[in-house]
Amino acid sequence: MKWKLILLVVSLCCSYQGVAQPEGGRYRISIFNESTSIPFTHFLNSPIHPGIQVGREFAWKEGPHTRLYPGVSIGYLFHRDLYQAVYVAFELGFDVKTDFGLNLKSALGLGYLHSFATGREYQLEDGMYVKGRDQGNARLMPSISVGLGYRLRPNDPASSEIFVQYQSWVEFPYSPGFIPLMTHTNLHLGFSFHP
Repeated sequence: MKWKLILLVVSLCCSYQGVAQPEGGRYRISIFNESTSIPFTHFLNSPIHPGIQVGREFAWKEGPHTRLYPGVSIGYLFHRDLYQAVYVAFELGFDVKTDFGLNLKSALGLGYLHSFATGREYQLEDGMYVKGRDQGNARLMPSISVGLGYRLRPNDPASSEIFVQYQSWVEFPYSPGFIPLMTHTNLHLGFSFHP
């Protein structure tokens, strides 16, 4: 039931065209490295825990040097020692644009994360541990992102963009009664474009 609700929300958001703007919305795709770390203390962590994210940015408010836009993304990440997870996230992004093509990027987001253990799961039944089925765990994932982008055609409002974005997010609740939340960071390398 949860998956059907997530798919419905994502399909509604992706079909929404936003407020009419000449350049319309953008699509974006990124690969990233995820880590459980304290935000803004490390930028590239090892070992690599890969992820992929696809999304849509909707046209909203854009001026000659600023752009404010809502967005929706879906993604997958694999953390070898913890879990693999899928998520859907909603963001409000704000870009400051320069005349030579550089964008200073920022975003606030809120998402839903559903994680599945990468190891075996056991359950206590009649005093014995037996292999159990992992139905996953549901978590909230508020986030904040900062980054840099470069428009390939600086004077074209419909230009494609290459970007690097550092995202800090919180997994909540992580382990109720023991560890209330877990901080994570993602370093994205991505590409956004108009259809």
